[in-house]
Amino acid sequence: MTAQAPGPAALIVFILFFAATILLGSTVSWWRAHRPAHGADKSEDWGLGGRQFGTWVTWFLVGGDFYTAYTVIAVPALVYATGAFGFFALPYTIIVYPFVFLVMPILWRIAHAGRHATAADIVRARFGSRPLELAIACSGLVAVMPYIALQLIGIRTVIAALGLPGEIPLIVAFVSLAAYTWLGGLHAPALTAFIKDIMIYIAVLAAVIVIPVHLGGYAAMFATAAQHLPKPEGNHALMAGQAVPYATLALSSALAAFLYPHTLTGVLAARSADTIRKNAVMLPAYTLLLGLIAMLGLMAHAAGIVTTHSSSVVPLLFLAIFPAWFSGFCFAAVAVGALVPAAVMAIGAANLVTRNILTGRGQDVGAARIVAFGVKLGALACVLFLNAQFAIDLQLLGGLWILQTFPALVLGLTRIRFSAGAMLLGWTVGTLFGTYLCFQDGLKPTHVLALGGLHQAVSTGLLALLVNIGVVAVATVLVPGRRTETTVA
Repeated sequence: MTAQAPGPAALIVFILFFAATILLGSTVSWWRAHRPAHGADKSEDWGLGGRQFGTWVTWFLVGGDFYTAYTVIAVPALVYATGAFGFFALPYTIIVYPFVFLVMPILWRIAHAGRHATAADIVRARFGSRPLELAIACSGLVAVMPYIALQLIGIRTVIAALGLPGEIPLIVAFVSLAAYTWLGGLHAPALTAFIKDIMIYIAVLAAVIVIPVHLGGYAAMFATAAQHLPKPEGNHALMAGQAVPYATLALSSALAAFLYPHTLTGVLAARSADTIRKNAVMLPAYTLLLGLIAMLGLMAHAAGIVTTHSSSVVPLLFLAIFPAWFSGFCFAAVAVGALVPAAVMAIGAANLVTRNILTGRGQDVGAARIVAFGVKLGALACVLFLNAQFAIDLQLLGGLWILQTFPALVLGLTRIRFSAGAMLLGWTVGTLFGTYLCFQDGLKPTHVLALGGLHQAVSTGLLALLVNIGVVAVATVLVPGRRTETTVA
């Protein structure tokens, strides 16, 4: 089945929905009566929504910046390329929510009591260490930059599918994102996350209903897709040797997911700790959607989509099956799905820079806006001047680096007397060790260990975290730390 040319109808529908979303987000501060939420200053209102988001707003916001446009593009692409292994994203989005339920309300209470806005703020209050604060802040900043670049790549992918040549459409998307974030702050993605999720649900549900009908039903679709994928041994869906990397990648991804500045920003913007617990119960509904999204990779094989660029699988599939106008709607859903998380990512990065790297600027909303613009400009430069694969590789490294903040942020909540020096040493060794392994393995997410004659691939980020925790444990025994006011039971 060949993808049809998009035509003007697809472009018109795309522009209509994408422009309407930008307009709503950019003007939200004006029709909110020009004042911040009760008890919040302007910078806190811009960067954390005044910490007043209730259960439903938080659900859409956290889901919106956790399940990004790159998820819609990359997960089906991975399934298209590897088969069942690409579904590792599903168990990771199940494992993560018990972690959110147990840990994030504690972090919220500490942040609310101390008016903290970032992970580095919380670590500074716990350990009283400026070097450790800088380490956590820099990890968050370098981890989120390529993530923003991937959102812009997602927008460029669907714009290219619409038949628009050159980089001008990408620059227009960047300008739109910049205005959307500058004017609306966190209220812009909080509002438009509703629109984004509804659009993506419509697109995905239409796909899982309509596409199998075109392909003769699910049984025929799976049978056809199986002919194009590697054949596993026995009755297991995974290939030989894939079970351990599948499990360890899921675990390391789950531990890292809510350490990123954008996901933590969504959590700290909630109205109460109870709001976060309710969301930990409700957010697994997104995992169902993710499973449906992943199946698009199998549908592409069954539909006869052939491409060497797996990131174009979803756009080509939509163009092959749907009428042009609905393809335009689906592309707009993906583009809006990039706009919402990219805005939260830029805001989270701006909070880190103004509060933790450039100290004394945390209350300056103008400085936060400028930093957020600079972060997006850097992400645009990555897309324009670097190979897209390089941005993907940087995002892989970003996941490894953000995972090294886990001991200071999460283990630091316990009553164990960790020292700031031990945490900083563990962060340094874990980051250097993991980065070295990644480059040694050609920037792959797993490293092969030789254990008792067996060679098994394991998540590199998880290996680096274990080394990090080991160093912290040894250093803490040698140099015990002190307990502070942010220690909780």
